[in-house]
Amino acid sequence: MSIIGNISCYSHVVQHLHQQTVTTTAPPRFSYGTKDTSRLPYASVTTNSAPNLSRQINNRNNNVRLGLYLEHSKYLTTSKDGGPPRWFTPLESGSSHVPNSPLLLYLPGIDGSGLGLSLDHSRLGEMFDIWCLHIPATDRTPFPELVKLVERTLKSENRQSPDTPIYLVGQSFGACLALVVAARNPEIDIILVLANSATSFNDSQLRLLLPLLEAMPKELDVGFSYVMNLMKGMVSTMAVESTKKKTSRQTYTRLYEDVMAMFLNLFGVTEVFSVETLVWKLRLLDAACSHANPRLHAVKSQTLILSSGNDLLLPSRHEGERLHHLITKSEIRTFDDSGHMLFMDEDHDLVNILKATSFYRRKRELDYVLDYLPPSPYEFNKARELHSYIEAAFSPVMLSTLENGRIVRGLSGIPSEGPVLFVGYHMLLGLELSPLVLRFFSERGILVRGMAHPIMFNKFKKGSLLDTSQFDTYRTMGAVPVSPTNLFKLFKQKSHILLYPGGAREALHRKGEEYKLFWPEHSEFVRMAARFGAKIIPFGVVGEDDSGELITDYEDQMKIPCLRRLIQDLSNQVINLRSNVEGELANQALHIPLIFPKIPGRFYYLFGKPIKTLGRQQELRNKDKADELYLELKAEVESCLSYLKEKRKTDPYRSILSRLAYQLSHGTEKEIPTFEP
Repeated sequence: MSIIGNISCYSHVVQHLHQQTVTTTAPPRFSYGTKDTSRLPYASVTTNSAPNLSRQINNRNNNVRLGLYLEHSKYLTTSKDGGPPRWFTPLESGSSHVPNSPLLLYLPGIDGSGLGLSLDHSRLGEMFDIWCLHIPATDRTPFPELVKLVERTLKSENRQSPDTPIYLVGQSFGACLALVVAARNPEIDIILVLANSATSFNDSQLRLLLPLLEAMPKELDVGFSYVMNLMKGMVSTMAVESTKKKTSRQTYTRLYEDVMAMFLNLFGVTEVFSVETLVWKLRLLDAACSHANPRLHAVKSQTLILSSGNDLLLPSRHEGERLHHLITKSEIRTFDDSGHMLFMDEDHDLVNILKATSFYRRKRELDYVLDYLPPSPYEFNKARELHSYIEAAFSPVMLSTLENGRIVRGLSGIPSEGPVLFVGYHMLLGLELSPLVLRFFSERGILVRGMAHPIMFNKFKKGSLLDTSQFDTYRTMGAVPVSPTNLFKLFKQKSHILLYPGGAREALHRKGEEYKLFWPEHSEFVRMAARFGAKIIPFGVVGEDDSGELITDYEDQMKIPCLRRLIQDLSNQVINLRSNVEGELANQALHIPLIFPKIPGRFYYLFGKPIKTLGRQQELRNKDKADELYLELKAEVESCLSYLKEKRKTDPYRSILSRLAYQLSHGTEKEIPTFEP
């Protein structure tokens, strides 16, 4: 990539450098982008009083985040901030990118500051080379020229790194800009991320402001207070409508914050606050909407649509669904409680969203193993919070086996160094997954990479009943599609790997099949594990029969015509992992069984003694020897299941009622006892 000034976005604004090399003895020269012939020396605007946002970046409180955003925006939106649009890179994004980091071009909302991702610059900078587009408040560059500016940068960077994707992240107005650029450049590998796209501007209440302001005398200079009163009036009107629809007071507060954030940052300070500027901004929105909508059919880029369910400035929820329907290679995520300023929300940030949706890649094709980045503490805590109900309801007990064969409570028997392969039983609906993965990470710092069914990664037919967002946590925690190639890469990285030979057939078993293994006769994973000298740990999990009773299984549902069609339609969209297997084990048809819940019992895990393959590579190359070890593993898993089913009978806290009583007397932080191993 070409050089771009690595300076603080709060004290410097840097023009896009088209030169490919610079010397350290003289300041580089920059091009403005919209004027290719204009060459200006590097210059900085000194604002030493600008607060250091990176020190406050981890504060996820909405009001604080919004306040910081506005505070830092004013350093880029003053009356001295003239000139044409240009790119800057934030110092907070750092220079410690992962190898071959892709370029992220942030296209701002109508405010133009370019600071919409400012609270996440630090973490984004670990994944991307970040350039932000800054459009000064006094600038009057028309929309087609803005498109050309972004397009020139896009083509220039693509020529230098043709095999690396370029991310266009567009917020509101910027989403329209990103869509038009992508439509005009289908041959470039662009990944679009659209947040509350302003392609819905014509259907919004903001559109009603334009004719009103255009009718005002042009010589009338509107003061700050007048415009703010105008905005408050609009908020009040919307609030009345919201009240009629029984919208909560929280919605009104969110709306007020969105409007104030948008319009405070539209113009920065009083000196540039005018009717002319406001009219220009709204016309620019109108033009963006008019240019983007007719070109939606031409967008072929991989697209992630982010929609706020509580955006009262734009009809973003409906617009997200419309865009998802029109853009072929698109996925959508809706955030029900978020307002217009999605990236200012305490519960959502772009890094977590990209990881959870598997939208981060560094080459033309996504590599689920090599492109993966481990979860941050924030991402892990969020994942644990989302699945805390399972911990609370089932109080999982985890047992492991030491080298001497002794069974102990906890995970001390698990080797810290990989490669390690966990091979076990898949409970009904895979309910054991989240406690297993999250406990390993929290207690031992071990990231367990699950070999998962393609259903977790498939892009399903639009209108499908399956919502893949329910698998976001597993993707964040490192799940990869099950395949020999991915398994090989994980072994090579010395990972801790989770494999279920029984697959979907085991997790979607029929009535009376609890704790029955559905393993194929042969498996190649043993020989692959031996090739890397991996330790193989068999394990069992019980407790599904304590939590629910299977009422309607696959056999029952196939007798009902409408359900049979749904099952067949869903199964046809998913890769058949056992196409070379015949009989019962090949039947992995996807369905949702009906389960009658019981008073929650308890989940029990037992990880058996690690089986070493190091030094047995030559021996286990022999297929018969590998099959012997495979059968030994299967027998060990069944032994773990038998042990747990028997021992849980002696657990005085197997019932949730006894566990609640224990917590009431000892506190919720104290670990609930169980049987003696």
